[in-house]
Amino acid sequence: MIKKEILIGFIVGIIANTFGTLLYIVIFSDFGIAETYNAAIEQGHVGSLLALGAVLNLVAFFGFLKIKRDYRARGVMIATVMTAFLILYYKIF
Repeated sequence: MIKKEILIGFIVGIIANTFGTLLYIVIFSDFGIAETYNAAIEQGHVGSLLALGAVLNLVAFFGFLKIKRDYRARGVMIATVMTAFLILYYKIF
């Protein structure tokens, strides 16, 4: 039961991060999603895009805490930490 709750939180965290990244690209970019992503790769800003997208994980995390779903909040935190390691990878390499 606990592993299922953590998995649900993890999936919500990944979806929130993806949606946040796409939302940021749509609102603040003059180009399409693919063009913005390719430009971010060329300029080395993929980590920044992922970090800005991770802001929606805060909403999911505190939302789960508010409704007393602590294990789901833990899953969102795991997704956020994995995103942080991915950002670190993009910054180093």
